Order: sequence, then C-alpha cells, then structure tokens
Amino acid sequence: MSLPDPPARSYYRASVAADAPRPLEPRAPLAGEAVADVAVVGGGIAGCSAALHLAQRGYRVVLLEAREVGYGASGRSGGQTIFGLATSQAALTAQVGQGDAERLFALSVEGLDLTQSLIRTHAIDCDYRANHIHVATKPRHLQELAEWHRELEQGYGYRSVQLLNRDQLQAHVASERYLGGLLDTRSGHLNPLKYTLGIARAAEAAGAQIHEDSRVLGYQAGIAPCVMTATGVVRCKYIILCASAHGGALAPALGRRILGVGTYIIATEPMTEERARAILPGNAAVADMNWIIDYFRLSADRRMLFGGRVSYSALQPPHLAESMRRRMARVFPSIADLRVDFTWGGYLDITRTRAPDFGRLAPNVFYLQGFSGHGMALTGLGGKLVAEAVAGTAERFDVFARIPHRDFPGGALLRRPSLVVAMLYYRLRDLL
Repeated sequence: MSLPDPPARSYYRASVAADAPRPLEPRAPLAGEAVADVAVVGGGIAGCSAALHLAQRGYRVVLLEAREVGYGASGRSGGQTIFGLATSQAALTAQVGQGDAERLFALSVEGLDLTQSLIRTHAIDCDYRANHIHVATKPRHLQELAEWHRELEQGYGYRSVQLLNRDQLQAHVASERYLGGLLDTRSGHLNPLKYTLGIARAAEAAGAQIHEDSRVLGYQAGIAPCVMTATGVVRCKYIILCASAHGGALAPALGRRILGVGTYIIATEPMTEERARAILPGNAAVADMNWIIDYFRLSADRRMLFGGRVSYSALQPPHLAESMRRRMARVFPSIADLRVDFTWGGYLDITRTRAPDFGRLAPNVFYLQGFSGHGMALTGLGGKLVAEAVAGTAERFDVFARIPHRDFPGGALLRRPSLVVAMLYYRLRDLL
C-alpha cells in the first residue's frame, strides 16, 4: 500500500529556495536506455551517499528518484545527527553478540564523523551546529540517563558525553519541564534538505547521473540486471535500493519488514537573537526520553523547529499546527505567542527492533532501509558501506547485515492496526 503524501509546507524547502541565486532546476527524468555499473534507487541521503562514494571509486552510477532529491525523510526530518542506533546497545548485544554490538556502535560514531567530513570536503552549506542533549521528563529517565552515561563511557569508551543535573541543564535548555540531561558534543544538528542536496551535487561532480521524476516500476536481477521506469531503463551490473518507507511496492519482501510512521514538525516565525538565546543558550538540538518524543532546535534564522507527534495509522493528526504549538508551549511558555509559519511531516521507516536493515536480495542487489528515526548520520554511512560492498569489501556492511529482522505481524491489512493498538501502551506509559 502506498503512503499518502504528508503535509509538505516545509521550512527546509522554503530555506533552500530563499538561499538559491535562481530557482532550482529539476533534473531531467530518465529517457530511453542508460548503461551503468550501478543503478541506485532513491534520492535521499543513503542513495546520494552511495552514488557519491561509488562515483569516487570510478563506477558509472545512475540514481533514480521518484520525486525530487530529498523529497522523503532525508529532506524533512528533525535534522539531528546522533550517535548510536534507534535501539539500545543491550538489545543489539542480545541479537548479535558483544563483538558486533561494539562494532555497530563504533560505526555509528563514524557516521557522525563522516557527516562533518562530507560537509567540509564538499563545502556543503547546511547550517551545521554541534551539540545534542537527551533530556529527562520524569525521575526514571534520570536513572536511565545515568546508566546510559556509564555504559557509553565505561563500556564503549565514548567520552563526548556529559551528565547534566537540573541546574546544569538550564545553561543549555531554559525550561522547567526537564529534570536533567545527557549532553553529547560530538552529535549536532543541520538543515537536512540542504545537506541532502549538497551530497547530490557532490555525487554529480564525481560523475554520477541523477534523474528526478523517475519512479522505478520494477527491476530485474540475475546476469543481466536492469531497472525500469515508465520512460526508460537502466542496464547495470548492480542495483542498490534506498527507497525506505516509499519502496515497499518495489520489493514486497522488504516492505513487510518496515512500516512508514508519520512524524511532524512546525517552524515558528523568526525570533530575535536575545529571545532565542533565552530559551536555548547553547543552540543545541534536544530530544526527550519519552517513547513518543518531543524534539526541537533552532534554525539558522532563529525559528523554533519543534517536532513530535506520531501517526502509526498513516493518517495526519487533526489540528496539527495548533496541537504542536501546545506541545511547544509546555516546554517554553515564553514563546507561546509566536506565529507558526510552517507545518510539515514525513515518514520514518521503522523496523520491529528499531535497528537498521541492510542486506542483499540477490548477490548483485543490495538494500538500505529501516533507520527508524535515527538516520541523519547513519544514512550517509550506509551509502559508504554499500559502496564498499559493491567494490568487493563487504566486512563492514555485513556487520549491519547480520542484525536479524522479521516481518511486522498481521499481514498487509492488519499489521498497521495491530501496531496502533500496541503503541497505545507506550503512550500511556509516557503519560503515567
């Protein structure tokens, strides 16, 4: 089942248009037959990163995007670059063993470093800022943060984190709602659409071809791989599928293992520098510890970008802008008067375990999906790892491929309603 289009009046799209010296020219759709070493499906960060790293290795690459580059989650997200995966290290250890769990954590940190390296190397103007804070809304969260801090420092040697009590947190997040936090100076935040477009331009500069408005209708593996659109075909040696939440129809076996979950963001009118610093003095990105989280940060022009709400039913919540404003006002009553200029949403591609799903459908067909809301840094890394695998060095890619995944229960008709019911438990847990 295809997902309905989410609210699309994105601040990011407006910011790109405002910064461009002239209107963005759409890339031409695929027309006729193209020949490549690798066909990449999906123009988000993962697909663009794969195209970039393959082109830098000398491969002929054609990337096909159904809409425009950055249309999906990559260009709509909260823009927070965070270490780790969306599941816990304890859960990973239970699934893959201590050795691979340690490797996965180290790779996630490499994803942070890769993000900053791509920004520097390719001069990507994406408003990157350092620092991210996980914040506690209830006493049990304080205990969880303390245990997490101990695990990160003692178990994984990750020393970029600092535990903050309530008073210390006020120097970063001036809100009475939070009891403490965990500051990470290696994580950060950026404009995700500018970042995605920057990687796409770098891939093209390295020799990759990108075609927009080129929805893939099917592909053929085997000894003569090809990818078909309504207006053309790419004949290739390898195929990489990076369509995530929007790719279920193309590869049903993969679509059964992920679910597109809606999440939403508002952007207020710009604030004065004094007012912005009064609420977020350090300009960090912030996410709370609830199951259904609030996450927020300042934009480069000092708007509050406040995200949250989720829709497991794929239906947009009613009165979205106003309900998001109320959530924002609970955190920062002093900015409740700000006008909401933009409201938009997108789909997270979650797996049952919340761990990413990398692998192969055939020896020459690779895929990346299931980043579960933790993809801003991991998607870029995933693109690099799948490029390594195509080039014949798959050890690092296969660390992710060894994570076990199962289909969501209930089949095509019942799996989404079943998840809606299950998530009510976690919503009640947040409230209580």
